[in-house]
Amino acid sequence: MSRQVLVIEADEETFVAIGAALGVLSCEVKHVGDGREALAEAMSHPYDLIILDLSLQQLNGLELCCRIRGIEPYMPIIMLSSEASETDHVLGLELGADLFVTKPFSVAELIARIKAIFRLVDKLLQSPSAAPQILHCGNMRIDAESHEVSMGGRQVDLTAKEFQLLLHFARNPGRVYSRLQLLEQVWGYQHSGYEHTVNSHINRLRAKIENHPDEPSFIQTIWGVGYKFNAQATSPGRTGDRAASSTGTSSNARRSARSRHAWSGRA
Repeated sequence: MSRQVLVIEADEETFVAIGAALGVLSCEVKHVGDGREALAEAMSHPYDLIILDLSLQQLNGLELCCRIRGIEPYMPIIMLSSEASETDHVLGLELGADLFVTKPFSVAELIARIKAIFRLVDKLLQSPSAAPQILHCGNMRIDAESHEVSMGGRQVDLTAKEFQLLLHFARNPGRVYSRLQLLEQVWGYQHSGYEHTVNSHINRLRAKIENHPDEPSFIQTIWGVGYKFNAQATSPGRTGDRAASSTGTSSNARRSARSRHAWSGRA
């Protein structure tokens, strides 16, 4: 079954280019040009990918991304922009976008980005059963099957990419990764110039799992090289807006399971 993609783009010329890329990949496309309408559509259907523009009417791309991510934490999101500052790029990634693509872009480039995301989704769904499904790192518990993380018994709400990044580190403790290696192995593509994507996700992940994000115990910086994971670290976890309430987490988990089931059915 073909993958279903929601394209949230007000500019018709840009949508034509996106549609051409998705057509090559035999995707079914739903096009929405208004932010509020797009939010309602995203809430009512478990798409395989959402592509959204930063500049939208009624509800801008950053706010829309944040709201979608709160509802569907495992939905892949690509954000597009022609005039965004570096701050907007970083904010978009921190609010939950998996990738930021700058306009104008070539159809070939967009195809490559989309294929990389689909490959990663398929890889996660088809991960070998021999791999441990429950990992314990200090007082952190990672459930690879349910995509749940807890710190000292308190559940932590992570986006899909944050979870993938953490799981990759946890399955390879002590190994040092450069940002380019993480781009290849977690994001699925090999292109310099997108290292800020890695930085933003690691900063956001640290804010959720580290007791002192400025002095991280789990995800450690190896200056001039990259990052490594310390599986023996401990942290009491985060509170307030850094950790999900049990009610909110349960709700997200139910919707996330629906999304993962939909992915599996279309693979």
